[in-house]
Amino acid sequence: MLPYFNSNLFFLSRFLLFKHRLVSAIAICTVITAVGNEGFAATVEEQLDQFVTVKTAVDLSKLSEKQRLMLPLLEDAARAMDGIFWQQAYGDKEELFSRWPGFESRQLLKIHYGPWDRYRGNAPLFADIPDKQPGANFYPSDITPEELSQSAKKNPALINPYSMVRRNAKGELVSIPYHRFFANEHQEAAKKLKQAAHLAEDPGFKSYLSLRAEALLSDNYQPSDFAWMAMKNNSLDIIIGPIEIYEDGLGYKAAHEAFVLLKDSFWSHQLEKYAKLLPDWQQQLPVPPAYKQDSPGAESDLGVYDLILSTGDAAATRPIAMHLPNDVDVQLAVGSRRLQLKNAMQAKFDHILLPLAKLIIHPEQRQHVRMEHFFANTVYHEIAHGLGVKKLLGSGAKVETALRENSWMLEEGKADAVGMFIAAKLRHAEQWSQSKWLDSQLTSFTSIFRSIRFGTTSSHARANLIRFNYLKDNKAFDRTVDGLYRINPEQMESATSSLINIILRLQGDGDYDGLLKLEKRYGVVGPELEDDLKRIKTAKIPVDVIFSQ
Repeated sequence: MLPYFNSNLFFLSRFLLFKHRLVSAIAICTVITAVGNEGFAATVEEQLDQFVTVKTAVDLSKLSEKQRLMLPLLEDAARAMDGIFWQQAYGDKEELFSRWPGFESRQLLKIHYGPWDRYRGNAPLFADIPDKQPGANFYPSDITPEELSQSAKKNPALINPYSMVRRNAKGELVSIPYHRFFANEHQEAAKKLKQAAHLAEDPGFKSYLSLRAEALLSDNYQPSDFAWMAMKNNSLDIIIGPIEIYEDGLGYKAAHEAFVLLKDSFWSHQLEKYAKLLPDWQQQLPVPPAYKQDSPGAESDLGVYDLILSTGDAAATRPIAMHLPNDVDVQLAVGSRRLQLKNAMQAKFDHILLPLAKLIIHPEQRQHVRMEHFFANTVYHEIAHGLGVKKLLGSGAKVETALRENSWMLEEGKADAVGMFIAAKLRHAEQWSQSKWLDSQLTSFTSIFRSIRFGTTSSHARANLIRFNYLKDNKAFDRTVDGLYRINPEQMESATSSLINIILRLQGDGDYDGLLKLEKRYGVVGPELEDDLKRIKTAKIPVDVIFSQ
């Protein structure tokens, strides 16, 4: 057991019919009951009360003189991503602020990066706000499915992940590369990264910063992804550029974000042994051999970091861990990196997970919800992203090509289930006590309620809703008449293995229809869960943490 535990797109697809994506997305949203809609807060103050603000404390005392000079340059580059994300998610934020000039209204708009509630299926925050377009502001607001479908057949650049779609003088759809559309912001961020590179003392970090700056000027991110995987000894780090595709509900466009991070070298070193176990865990997955033929990259690694600053999509989604890069070709060639944000994790445990446990977990098991296992389970989740199926059996096509807009939801579900499978393997290998095994399971189970509250537009929420109902059907837990939960460890373990088998088969077969059926059956909020969510809301347990950076 680790001492810490003791103490504490690339191009996702070249072309899929826009109409099919839109219809499918609408269908999915009708299947899942909108979480938290009941008793929606009527005032701005009540909506702000759903969040708790926490200062991100980071010890910078060990930075060298050059690193101290480098840090504000990295922060400036990161802030350039914020303005870009506003344009992608909404448009002109100053125009929006002028319509709701009050301080608290602006705070609410800043939290959600627009006038739609990210935790309620993008429901409007105020009256007279139109519905959010599935493609956000990546595309013209008047675009039709048929128009994009026909246009993209002739011009595949329209669905390039690193481009905005607009109309020319003739009204035709055109693709404008990010480095041109956001030229000022990209050039400013690139300048700051190059200045930081001159100060970098670690050769790997120097190379990465230089290549990432060039990527912002060309939209060719793969060389910098390889450089990021190659660097091992840097303490400061920055993840910057267009990365995740969640903001585009159509599943094509990468949204801009940035994280400025400080690596915890001691705890990162403690986790190195886990990366070496990936090939063995891959072969032990509870699925037929054909579904575990992929080999995790030999250079995959784990890192523990403190969050210094997050902007853009990262500030809107507030993750506690990441699995990058998203480029499958890079993953297959050299692996991937799992980043655990220690201070962000601690804040969410203290202010959300622990209060949830006190409210919904039976007193005889409540003490098993522990921070060290919230940390550990998050590590297992990120490790699990590198396991399983990356390409379809037979054809070799990428899984996300076949599963389209739902691929990331199922991937998050896989990581949750396989993460607990990894915990089970460590339990036997390290001879965990029954109490310690309960710690891991109870903490993971309680976290389901945290994630479900993220709303129907969240891949994590949808995946956890499926997991909750599947575990319920398989008797993995009991619920008392008072709404208190008690898990059954053996059933929990067997049900999790069964769910892994279902998910990996769906991914390996590229079974889009099968995925829709799975979500139709399990992606619903039943009466008891709805009652639980009302109790959680009444108890004023925050939905999420806002980091004061």
